[in-house]
Amino acid sequence: MPVYETDSPAATEALGKRLAHTLHGGALVLFTGGLGAGKTAFCRGLCRGLGCVDEASSPTFAIVNVYRGPQPFAHFDFYRISTEEDLLASGFYDYLDEGAVVAAEWSENAVLRLPGKRAVHVDVAALDETHRRITIEEVTL
Repeated sequence: MPVYETDSPAATEALGKRLAHTLHGGALVLFTGGLGAGKTAFCRGLCRGLGCVDEASSPTFAIVNVYRGPQPFAHFDFYRISTEEDLLASGFYDYLDEGAVVAAEWSENAVLRLPGKRAVHVDVAALDETHRRITIEEVTL
């Protein structure tokens, strides 16, 4: 299980960009970490690494932001999503089926119905104002 430490939002974004180069259509990235830990900064890096033409921002109020590019990227916030009905209404499964790379912040809040699906779990922990410990591991749901 790789563990990284970053010392700035730019370094966190750079790590996200590196991970993006290993992802393919239909990939699922599940984030955990506290409020302000750097999950969205990491997603900005994913967005850049996937070649998206849009700038990533927090999907907190929109539930999902979709970014255009050679590899579509759907960025979810599960903070207010917990039920299967919520997931269906948000289009979560549709984006996976259509081959987008899908990232979900606050992934611990929703019960995903994807038995056997492999995902990348990224935990972002704030060590202090600028330093982050980021753990990345592959998981099977």
